[in-house]
Amino acid sequence: MGNPTPPSRQAADGSPYPDRSRPTFERDIQRMFGHIAERYDWFDHVASLGNDFLWRPRALGQLDRFRTPGPIRSVLDIGCGTGDLARLVARRYPSARVVAADFTAPMLANAQRRGRRAPEGARVRLARATALHLPFADASFDLVTNAFLARNLSSLPDAFAEMRRVLRPGGTLLTLEITEPTSPVFGALFHAYFDQVVPWMGAAVASEGPYRYLPESLKSLPPRPELVRLMRAAGFPRVAACPQSSGIVTTYLAEVPADQSR
Repeated sequence: MGNPTPPSRQAADGSPYPDRSRPTFERDIQRMFGHIAERYDWFDHVASLGNDFLWRPRALGQLDRFRTPGPIRSVLDIGCGTGDLARLVARRYPSARVVAADFTAPMLANAQRRGRRAPEGARVRLARATALHLPFADASFDLVTNAFLARNLSSLPDAFAEMRRVLRPGGTLLTLEITEPTSPVFGALFHAYFDQVVPWMGAAVASEGPYRYLPESLKSLPPRPELVRLMRAAGFPRVAACPQSSGIVTTYLAEVPADQSR
């Protein structure tokens, strides 16, 4: 018999605390998002000082300036969480069919409840899926989006390859993610808050583990040039990295060639 899998890491308050180096990482990420699903939105609004209300709409504006003009008829939002980005996409592209996918059942339940209160929610179909194994046919979507997903993935090359696979020729990928600030001075202030205050805030609501994991996850994410290289290697020859808020977040945009033979 092989060695048994060691128990998952937990914070002092018993909340999930994923560790990328452990074989249980993907399962622990799922547990973590299930744990924080009910308070995910309001905590992020508070922890981001309200900036998360701006980042997603700005990213969609950057998308429209980047992409080759053409109709958007079908959209896949991966790691949709409570559905904020999916609903914004449905509002911005009213003729599009939008699929919002997540691998955490409590998050999808929350997205379903919130969708009932939004006029565009009826046009968003929910699906249980993981970014590494998307249950959709090749070339199914004109646009694939994800927000604050990349740093939680066990394999970025595999995830980008899957996103590339389900995009149609001429389709576009939008990845919005927390990143290192572009200014060293601002970066020092950012890390004082992000690395110390945010975990303390998480501990105050019995979620120390998830919000200690948060700054760790940023350290595991490749720097902007390397992430751009990974996207190009997945089959996106045209890629742009567009920082927001002094680089606290970055919108990564990538386009599939209209001629798939390229």
